[in-house]
Amino acid sequence: MDTGGRLIAGSHNRNEFVLINADENARIKSVKELSGQTCQICGDEIEITVDGEPFVACNECAFPVCRTCYEYERREGNKACPQCKTRYKRIKGSPRVEGDEEEDDIDDLDNEFDYGTLDPQQVTEAMLTARHNIGRGTHLNASGMPTHSELYSSPPSSQIPLLTYGEEGSEISADHHALVLPSTMGHGNRVHPMSYADPSVPLQPRPMVPKKDIAVYGYGSVSWKDRMEEWKKRQNDKLQVVKHEGGSDGGNFDGDELDADLPMMDEGRQPLSRKLPISSSKINPYRMIVILRLAILGLFFHYRLLHPVRDAYGLWLTSVICEIWFAVSWILDQFPKWYPIERETYLDRLSLRYEKEGKPSELASIDVFVSTVDPMKEPPLITANTVLSILAVDYPVDKVACYVSDDGAAMLTFEALSETSEFARKWVPFCKKFNIEPRAPEWYFSQKIDYLKDKVHPTFVRERRAMKREYEEFKVRINGLVATAQKVPEDGWTMQDGTPWPGNSVRDHPGMIQVFLGHSGVRDEEGNELPRLVYVSREKRPGFEHHKKAGAMNSLIRVSAVLSNAPYLLNVDCDHYINNSKALREAMCFMMDPTSGKKVCYVQFPQRFDGIDRHDRYSNRNVVFFDINMKGLDGIQGPIYVGTGCVFRRQALYGYDAPVTKKPPGKTCNCLPKWCCCLCCFSRKNKKTKQKKTAKKSKQREASKQIHALENIEGASESNSQKSSETSQMKLEKKFGQSPVFVASTLLENGGVPRNASPASLLSEAIQVISCGYEDKTEWGKEVGWIYGSVTEDILTGFKMHCHGWRSVYCIPKRPAFKGSAPINLSDRLHQVLRWALGSVEIFLSRHCPIWYGYGGGLKWLERFSYINSVVYPWTSIPLLVYCTLPAICLLTGKFIVPEISNYASLIFMALFISIAATGILEMQWGGVGIDDWWRNEQFWVIGGVSSHLFALFQGLLKVLAGVSTSFTVTSKAADDGEFSELYLFKWTSLLIPPTTLLIINIVGVVVGISDAINNGYDSWGPLFGRLFFALWVIIHLYPFLKGLLGKQDRMPTIILVWSILLASILTLMWVRINPFVSKDGPVLEICGLNCDD
Repeated sequence: MDTGGRLIAGSHNRNEFVLINADENARIKSVKELSGQTCQICGDEIEITVDGEPFVACNECAFPVCRTCYEYERREGNKACPQCKTRYKRIKGSPRVEGDEEEDDIDDLDNEFDYGTLDPQQVTEAMLTARHNIGRGTHLNASGMPTHSELYSSPPSSQIPLLTYGEEGSEISADHHALVLPSTMGHGNRVHPMSYADPSVPLQPRPMVPKKDIAVYGYGSVSWKDRMEEWKKRQNDKLQVVKHEGGSDGGNFDGDELDADLPMMDEGRQPLSRKLPISSSKINPYRMIVILRLAILGLFFHYRLLHPVRDAYGLWLTSVICEIWFAVSWILDQFPKWYPIERETYLDRLSLRYEKEGKPSELASIDVFVSTVDPMKEPPLITANTVLSILAVDYPVDKVACYVSDDGAAMLTFEALSETSEFARKWVPFCKKFNIEPRAPEWYFSQKIDYLKDKVHPTFVRERRAMKREYEEFKVRINGLVATAQKVPEDGWTMQDGTPWPGNSVRDHPGMIQVFLGHSGVRDEEGNELPRLVYVSREKRPGFEHHKKAGAMNSLIRVSAVLSNAPYLLNVDCDHYINNSKALREAMCFMMDPTSGKKVCYVQFPQRFDGIDRHDRYSNRNVVFFDINMKGLDGIQGPIYVGTGCVFRRQALYGYDAPVTKKPPGKTCNCLPKWCCCLCCFSRKNKKTKQKKTAKKSKQREASKQIHALENIEGASESNSQKSSETSQMKLEKKFGQSPVFVASTLLENGGVPRNASPASLLSEAIQVISCGYEDKTEWGKEVGWIYGSVTEDILTGFKMHCHGWRSVYCIPKRPAFKGSAPINLSDRLHQVLRWALGSVEIFLSRHCPIWYGYGGGLKWLERFSYINSVVYPWTSIPLLVYCTLPAICLLTGKFIVPEISNYASLIFMALFISIAATGILEMQWGGVGIDDWWRNEQFWVIGGVSSHLFALFQGLLKVLAGVSTSFTVTSKAADDGEFSELYLFKWTSLLIPPTTLLIINIVGVVVGISDAINNGYDSWGPLFGRLFFALWVIIHLYPFLKGLLGKQDRMPTIILVWSILLASILTLMWVRINPFVSKDGPVLEICGLNCDD
C-alpha cells in the first residue's frame, strides 16, 4: 500500500488509523486531496466561510463539524467540542448563546441574536445529498476499508511496513486522517486537514495548544463513540415518533412544530424498516388467557389422574396418555407465539440511500433461483410465467440474474425457456412502461378487475391488446411444444442443428448451461438491457447420490457464484410467480439496513395462492401458520424457512457464523449491601472461569494475526506466510470443493466476479462446479448450502442457520410478494402433507434433530421449541388416531373415559373449553385471521393427522431403520377443465383408508348409542350426551374429508345426503324397537265370551 511517505499509526482493536505527514509539501498536497471533507456528526460537507477558509468550529483540535451541527451543539447541547471537550467560542456569523465571553475582535451585530436564519427545508435538502453512512461518511468495500474512489493519490515513495494485521492491501481514506503535522511548524502547532473549494487559496494553519497529548485528539475515543451512538439513537427515536406516530392532525407538521433536532435528520439516513409490536390491548389479554389455560390444564390433569374409571380402566388410561401428549404439543406450539410482531418497510428511504440521482444504483445484486423437475407435472407455461415475472421485476436490470434449474434434463423445458426469452423482449418493456401488476402475463390478463384504473397513457389500450395477442400466440407455441413432447422418439430428442439432446437419459447425462439473456447484443425491443437468464441442468451419473431438490439448489449456488456471484439469493418454486414487482426491494430494506441487516440470514415472505375455492375446504391457504405462527417466531429469532419465496444472504448459506455484536459493559451500583456484592463477585468469578477458554481462543487468534503482521514487517518469513496461505486454501477447498474460482468467490462478502475473466473461462468453471462428483469429500449438504438428509430440506437449512447465530425476518407487504398454485384435490393435498410430514420424521431420526442438536450455539429457546414442534407433530398422529376411535368404542360398549361428573369436574371442563375458545379468538384478533380459516385449519389438522401424518411416520421409520426408501409424488400444479374442476375429482389412494374408517365407526357408534338409549329408557340419556358429544366432535372435524370422498353431487347437497342416511338409520332402529302393533308386554288377551273348550 502506498502511503506517500507518511507515518501510519493506529489501533487494530478499535479499527483506527491516523496519518501524520512528514514534510510541508506532502502536507499541502494532502490538504488539496481532502476536498469534500464531511462533518463527523451529520455527514454533510464542511462549508467554506466568506474569508475563503474552511469552517472550523474548535480552535483547539479542529474537529470537523459543520456550521449547522456547531450551532445546534451550542444552542441545545453541552456547548463543547465532542472530541477535546473545550467550550465552543462564538464564531462570526453565528448567534450568541448564554455563557459566551465578550470578545472585542468580533463585530457581528447582524447575526449575533439571529436564530431563525436557517430554513429547515434548505437544511433537509442539503442533508439529502450527504453520504448515507452516518459518522465518517466512507463507503467500505468487502474488506472493511474505503472504496477506490476515496483513496489517496499520493506520490511514490519508500514503502513503510504497516501494523494492519493481515490487511496490507487496504488503503486509508481521508476521513481517517486525524492529524496533519507539518515539519515547518515544529511541535507547537497542529493543523486539521480541511477541504478547500479552490486549491490555489493559500493554506492558513491554525495554531493549537501544544500542551495537550496527541492521544486526546484520536477518533477512537471510547467516550466520544459512546456519546455519538447515544446521540444517533436519540435522533432516530425522535424522528420515528414524529414520522410514524403522528399527531391529531394526521401527522402534518408545520415548521414551527418540528423538534429542534429534526433538521439534523433526513429520510435517506433513517432505518429502512421498523418493528410494529402488537397492540397491548390485544396481546396482553392473550398472554393472560394462555397462562390461565396452563393453570386450568394443571387442574384438569389433577382431576383426571385422581379419578380413574374402575370399570373401564384401559379406556381411561389410554385417554389420559393421549391428553398428556396433546398438552405437550400445545405447549410447543403455543409459547413460540409469545412475542408476535409485524414489520414495516420504507422503500423511499431505500431509494434515497442507494439510488442517488445521476449516479449508478448501489443496490445489491440478487440471483434468483427457479427449480423444476418434470414438465409434465409442472407445466412449462406456469414456469414461463414465473420467469417472466422475475425478468420484469422493479429492480436494476444489471443487478438481477435468473437461474432455472431443470433437474429432469427435459428438452421441453429447454425449448420453453428459449421461447420465454424471446417473448420477454416484448413483455418486460411493456410491464415497466405501464407499471402493471402482477407481471406474470397469465394472471395479469385473467384478473377480473378494471385494468384501466390509474392508467393515463393514451396508447395503453392499444398496446395492451397487442400484447395480449402476442401472449396468446406465445401460449399456442408452448402448448405445441407440450403436445409434441407427449410421445418421445425411439432415438431420443434431437436439437435444431441435428445433434442429439444431451439429456435424453434422465439419470445419465452431462451438465448443461445455456445463457439466454444478459449477454451482449440481446436487448428488448426498445433497446434496453435485460436481466440475465441462465438455464442449468446439473450432471447426473449412475452410482452418485444427487439429493433431489437440495442438490439442485446447491448446484445453482455454485453456478451463480461463478457467473454473477450476487451477495443475495432469491429462491422460488416454478409455480410461485412474483406478484409484487417491488418484492426484492422489500427484502433489501432488511438485508441492506446498516444497523440491523448484518445479522439477517434470510427474509421469508408468506405463501399466498391462486385458484383455491372460496371456502378453502382443505385449508390450502394455511393462513393460521403464515399469519399467526410465523409472526410469533419473527419476534424471537425469525420465521422458519418454508422452501420458497425467501431471500438469502449468500454468506449465511456458506455456513459462516453470524457477526457477533459486543454487549455494552454491565452497570454497577454502589447502593447494594455488602452481602449482595459478595454474591455478585462470586458469580463473576464463575463467569470468568467459563470465559477462560474463549478468551484463550481469542488471544490465540489475535496472536496469530500479530505474528503474521510482524513477519511482514521484518520481511524475513515469506515462506511461512506462503505456507499459511496454502493451508487456508486447502481448508477452503476441503469445505467448498476444488474450484479455485468458486473458492475465491466465497471470500467476497459483497459479491462480484473478476473483471478480467472471459465468459468462456467462467462457463467452463461453471460446468465443473455442477459435475456429479464435485461435492465428494466436501461439506456441501452438511454445513454448506441446502442441508441433505430430509425431503424437507427447507426446515433443516433454516435450522442450521439459526444455530449459527443468524436471525431471519418475516416480511408481509400490503400487496402479496409471491403467489402460487396449490393442489385443491383431496388426494393431491394429502400427498403434499405426506411429503412434509415425512421430512419431519427424517429430521427427528437424524443427528440434526432440534431436541439434541445445536446447543451452545445461537439458537434461542423459544425458537428451539418451534423447531421441535415442526419435527414432532407427525408423532401426534398415533394418539390422535386412538383418541378419535375412543368415542365409537364408548358408544358401542356403553363405557366412558370419565367417571360420573361432579360439579367441580363440570367447572374444570367448562373452563378448559372456554379457555381453548378464548385463545383461538384472541389469536384470530391479533393475527388478522378469519374464523373460517381458523376452523378449516382445525378440521384439516385432524384429517391430515389420521392419514398423511400416520403414513409418513411409518414410512420414515421404515426408511431410517430398515433402509426401505420411499418416494413422493410431485403434486399437480394447475387445473385444466374449468374453475375448481379438480376439487371434485376423486383419486383413490391408501391415505383415504384411516379417516374413512373413523367416519364409519363413529357414525355406527352414534346410531347404536341412540338406539340403546331408546331401548333402556329415560335414565340412559344423561350418560349418552357425553359420548355423543365426543363422537360428533370427530365427525364434524372429518366433514370436509367426507365431502371430498363423496365428490360433487349434482342434485343433492352432501350435508343432506349424510343426515338422511343417519336419520334413516335411527328411525329404522326406532321402528324395530317401537312397534305400534305389538305391545311392550306381549299381545293383550281379552275374554271374548266364547267357550273355546266346547
